[in-house]
Amino acid sequence: MGSAEEEEQPRPSDITVFGANCTLHGLSHIFLPGGVTIRRLFWAAAFLSSLSIFLYHVAGAVMDYLSYPHVTILDEMDSPVMYFPAITLCNYNSFRRSKMIRNDLFWMAGLLGVEQSDFDDFMAALGQPPDNSKFFPSKTFNMLEFVQRTSHSIDEMLLDCKYRGKDCGPENFTTIYTRYGKCYTFNSGLDGNPLLTTLKGGTGNGLEIMLDIQQDEYLPVWGDTDETSYEAGIKVQIHSQDEPPFIDQLGFGVAPGFQTFVSCQQQLLQYLPPPWGDCRSEPMDSEYFSTYSITACRIDCETRYLLENCNCRMVHMPGTSTVCTPEQYKDCADPALDFLVEKDNDYCVCETPCNMTRYGKELSMVKIPSKASAKYLAKKFNKTEQYIADNILVLDIFFEALNYEKIEQKKAYEVAGLLGDIGGQMGLFIGASVLTILEIFDYLYEVFKDKVLGYLLRKRRPQRSASDNLSTCDTLRSHSDSLGFAPNVLPSHPAIGNFEEFAC
Repeated sequence: MGSAEEEEQPRPSDITVFGANCTLHGLSHIFLPGGVTIRRLFWAAAFLSSLSIFLYHVAGAVMDYLSYPHVTILDEMDSPVMYFPAITLCNYNSFRRSKMIRNDLFWMAGLLGVEQSDFDDFMAALGQPPDNSKFFPSKTFNMLEFVQRTSHSIDEMLLDCKYRGKDCGPENFTTIYTRYGKCYTFNSGLDGNPLLTTLKGGTGNGLEIMLDIQQDEYLPVWGDTDETSYEAGIKVQIHSQDEPPFIDQLGFGVAPGFQTFVSCQQQLLQYLPPPWGDCRSEPMDSEYFSTYSITACRIDCETRYLLENCNCRMVHMPGTSTVCTPEQYKDCADPALDFLVEKDNDYCVCETPCNMTRYGKELSMVKIPSKASAKYLAKKFNKTEQYIADNILVLDIFFEALNYEKIEQKKAYEVAGLLGDIGGQMGLFIGASVLTILEIFDYLYEVFKDKVLGYLLRKRRPQRSASDNLSTCDTLRSHSDSLGFAPNVLPSHPAIGNFEEFAC
């Protein structure tokens, strides 16, 4: 009978059918018809051992991937032309004595550490008459105007300037305000000026300037305050045009009486964002800066902190808010910045940008003027030889070579590597592939269709009552009698079907 033969054939959901046809190694030796044998137990043990080793290695590979490792690649790149960096310089002395008047001292005394009883002595030290009989202090004081008026001028400090052998001057410097007051940036790229480039490395192919630091203009030190400076010289920072200077913390000093050579090398750093690294890839959310950098982040944080706690900003801070008065400087602004420096990690959390430019530098110095040139320089600038030795410095900044370092973080383990490792372990230990996985899913589908869906269909099929079965059997018997068949023999008939399917 056809139906009997179909029932004898195993269904696709049978595990023996799956084991015989699956490409997963070992299953065809385990799931066989019949009982349990030693051979089948051996193959089962071998298969489970291989599967365990495979899963162990897969777990290790997944853990390695989820640790998000990275590698750092250092490469040196040549370039036919390079952009020269921005050079910011400040005089260590913030305010010139010749520009100070008694009204300035009245308001600035607290910042300069001068007691009221010492006003006359301080004015005498400035070389001004101590007569205060006609002095009446102003009702208000503009700190920004005071800084602009009393700071050192680049027109007076700059004695000589050359870039790649060509003359330059004060017009090539842009004014910027820092904690040192009024400072100046060469090659800032602002005001529509194009960035300067260089075609060679070495001395003479960069910026060479001669400066007069004007020590005669230095204010006498009367007390130990944040505005007091014990140094003589200039503070210099070499930075990219995309980030503002943070010269009070990142600059280096250049002393008078020396020619300082600064050999630079540009470094391009590319970091990975989380979870592989900890750099910041999002744009900066600031009303003061458009490009994110660590210095921009810190200045922005300090500005917002002072606006919240002091209701004013310091002169060097960006924005159009009210500038702090000298009293606010002393009582609130300076202590607030000192507090931020101590608690920087708690308040000003500035992540490293994913792309940044840094300049490594090497400094060397020689003494100037030589004995042979002292008289010449004194005559040239109409100064004494002692003044030249105490105030003149030369700064020479250049690229060491026309190349740059590229430091780049890269993902050490990506999805392709993870899949390759899993595939290799899968093929080595259990002989499986992606298609094998599809075979497993196909088998699970057959099991689901046969067991679950079949059970639901059988459950929903209407049940026949006993009287229905009897009437059906009587009808069949009457037909069989009329057709001449023996009693109780129910053959199959094309018009009726297989009589044996009915239980009579």
